[in-house]
This record gives sequence, structure tokens and C-alpha cells, in this order.
Amino acid sequence: MAEETKEEVTTTADASAADAVKSGEGLAKAVGAGVDAQAGDATGAEAGRSRNRRAEKVGVVASDKMEKTCVVRVDRLVKHPKYRRYVRRTSKFMAHNEQGAGVGDKVRIVETRPMSAHKRWRVVEIIQKAEK
Repeated sequence: MAEETKEEVTTTADASAADAVKSGEGLAKAVGAGVDAQAGDATGAEAGRSRNRRAEKVGVVASDKMEKTCVVRVDRLVKHPKYRRYVRRTSKFMAHNEQGAGVGDKVRIVETRPMSAHKRWRVVEIIQKAEK
């Protein structure tokens, strides 16, 4: 008797999955809870990741001569492999500037979609205004 109920449960689950696929509903609803229908691992760890965590950097505006664009200089310290001392490395990013940041302002930039050939960052906030 236990075997009969087990067979009934599996056949009803298969039938409901087939019905859901036939009716046009997503396959993800028909698949069991522990199985990830998306590409990746079966645990669903990739699907659980937050997509809206964009890279953030803090830097100083080096140039604001363009309209709605500024160049932000971001410094970081890197340990020299031979001398074991920290060396300052600088990177420059072109950022979309709707906030009106000027030269010398400390700003926070976040990664965004490509806005032009070189502009892939956006000024989110002005942390500290430059002293004049």
C-alpha cells in the first residue's frame, strides 16, 4: 500500500509539471524547490545574489571642464612586491556629473551602464566641497 501512494504522488507531480509547461507558465514554477531552473549550480546560489551591488569608489574631482562630465582621480595604496613599502597608485575615471561637483571636491562614484566611449561611472554624492 505504501508503494501505491508513492507512485500516485510522483505521477501527480509529473502531471502537474507537464500541465504547467503546456499552459505556458514558467518552468521554474513546475520544477521542485531545491532545483534552480536558471543556468548555474543546482543550489540556487547564483540566483540569490544581489544584482544591485555596484562598485563604489571615492575620489577627488580633477577636471570639470566638460558639460555634465568630470574626471575623478581615485588613489589606492599597493604594497610593492620587492621593497614591501606601500606605493600610491592613481586611476582616473570619467563620471556623469549631475550633482555639479567642481575641481577639488571629494565625491563618491558608482559604476553604471556605458554612457559614452569612456564614461561608465556616475557621481552619486559630493562628500566634501573643496576649500576656495
